[in-house]
Amino acid sequence: MNEIIRIEGLVKRFGDKPALNGLDLSVHEGEIFGYLGPNGAGKTTTVRVISTLTDYDSGKVVVDGHDIEEEPYEAKECMGVIQQQISLDKDLTIRENMIVHCMYHMMGKKEREERIAELSKYVGLEDYLDRTVDSLSGGWKKRAAIICSVLHSPKVLFLDEPTAGLDIQARRLLWDLVRALNKRGTTIFVTTHYIEEAEILCDRVGIIDHGRLIAVGRPQELCETVGSTVVEYTKEDETTEYRCFRNRDEADEFAKGLGSYENLLVRKTNLEDVFVELTGKAAGEFQ
Repeated sequence: MNEIIRIEGLVKRFGDKPALNGLDLSVHEGEIFGYLGPNGAGKTTTVRVISTLTDYDSGKVVVDGHDIEEEPYEAKECMGVIQQQISLDKDLTIRENMIVHCMYHMMGKKEREERIAELSKYVGLEDYLDRTVDSLSGGWKKRAAIICSVLHSPKVLFLDEPTAGLDIQARRLLWDLVRALNKRGTTIFVTTHYIEEAEILCDRVGIIDHGRLIAVGRPQELCETVGSTVVEYTKEDETTEYRCFRNRDEADEFAKGLGSYENLLVRKTNLEDVFVELTGKAAGEFQ
């Protein structure tokens, strides 16, 4: 598949501490790519560097054929970015925020009116366009921010933990929007600390730890690298143990030998198991 993002040997330091430590990464055109890692692993720094919001020390970043150092404006024109904090202007209405965004990208009045009308109708925002940002719920603010970021028809949309703090209904509505934008041809790069979100949404997933990519592949492929089946059980000290096995027979044999452990469960491997196996971090440390 064609690469739309290529990162080679990317290094970014904050003082003496490397946030990105020789990162190599490739994202395919047209995919939804999930980016997982513990806090401080370098997820947000990666997004900020690719989108030219943060400089870097060394390496190479190419977006849609444009080196971000040599052709920053051409590269930025290919991108839309939603950061963790909503960046809409609270003093403006949703429509006014959209107009300002279109003007940043030198869109004429006719073109911007058509795009605003089209995308607002597409996600059901028509009735909210003349309301202020603070009058909307968190889910609608995120929808409005995403639509603002794609008004100029970027080829790549970066979403940095887009559903953090949202209830499950709002999260699922945003998942639907992400899928719909992807079907229209937009490549999606999403960081998340909800592992099930990556499993549900993403074509491929990359796991970063200590500023390096330690695994990448389809969710099912990554699960198979640690084993197809997990035995989960609670020990006498009330801690939970997880053991991965190549197949169900091996897992069942191990489970039989545990005897009377409480809350014993034999199940399929998921991405959280992969994360714990590869990073050594417990689930609580992931969030």
